[in-house]
Amino acid sequence: MRWYQKRSNKKIAHWLSLLILLPMPLFLGSYWTHILGDIGLYVLMGIGLNVVVGLAGLLDLGYVAFFGIGAYSYALLASPQFEVHIPFWSAIPFCVLLASVSGALLGIPVLRMRGDYLAIVTLGFGEIIRIFLNNLDPITNGPRGLLRIDPPRFFNMVIDQPLEWYYIILFFIVFSILFFQRLGDSKIGRAWMAMREDQVAAQMMGIDLLRYKLLAFSIGASFGGLGGVIFAARQGSIFPENFSLMVSINVLCIIILGGMGSVRGVILGSFVLVGLPELLREFEQFRMLVFGLLLILTMIFRPLGFFSPERYLGKPDFNRPRGE
Repeated sequence: MRWYQKRSNKKIAHWLSLLILLPMPLFLGSYWTHILGDIGLYVLMGIGLNVVVGLAGLLDLGYVAFFGIGAYSYALLASPQFEVHIPFWSAIPFCVLLASVSGALLGIPVLRMRGDYLAIVTLGFGEIIRIFLNNLDPITNGPRGLLRIDPPRFFNMVIDQPLEWYYIILFFIVFSILFFQRLGDSKIGRAWMAMREDQVAAQMMGIDLLRYKLLAFSIGASFGGLGGVIFAARQGSIFPENFSLMVSINVLCIIILGGMGSVRGVILGSFVLVGLPELLREFEQFRMLVFGLLLILTMIFRPLGFFSPERYLGKPDFNRPRGE
């Protein structure tokens, strides 16, 4: 039973880390509370990309496309562009569904690709979406972006303060973690991990690779769409340059540094890659030097990330000695 106890301890650690984050803004100013909100958005996207890369083992370099689709879909529904003004809470299901469908559509032409070829195609998809948003001037307003996006309301209160946004983002993070953990323990999660280890062996065991790859792209994209909706509503204006390739690279670095398949790793990696540059802002001339040195040391001493990926999520380790 030791493997089960170890799994339970890791789940407890997840929730303890969230309990620590709960009162944190009360001791910080508005600026650092806003930075915590940025970190939270990357945690959301990191959990989504962890489904694709960490569980299913599919390298996706165009994840920012789903982030942009979610953001622009909400902005078009809640801005003066078309004078629709659908409420934030009502628009979320539609925007997340649109991003999920986009993920499935991306998965269809790349189902038979692996490794570097899959990375190149998804990278191209992310850039195509950004250029498409930049050139579709009659709808997206092109490089001028979409302005005056409606903020969400909670009863009669308008959500427009960093502290209010922090707790909304934390709520969605808790929901995403619960969903991710249940997904990892399910039949779908075990099928993804079998694919990640060896696709040929997984197919020989009866796993439908096409179906589970589409599921991975679709479910992972829905998290990106959710993050995009929150980003657009929180910022109040969006532009095509908000969805550059560097966003995908940063999210991928977060899950690699934190440990693929690890929720704690996503949280810690987001703090390191998003929060640390802000802490080093006073040393602007040496900030990137220190930041790069920390990344090199991490790769040398923790090549599997801060928290090593779990090979068997939700099932026992059959390599353990008998009697344990």
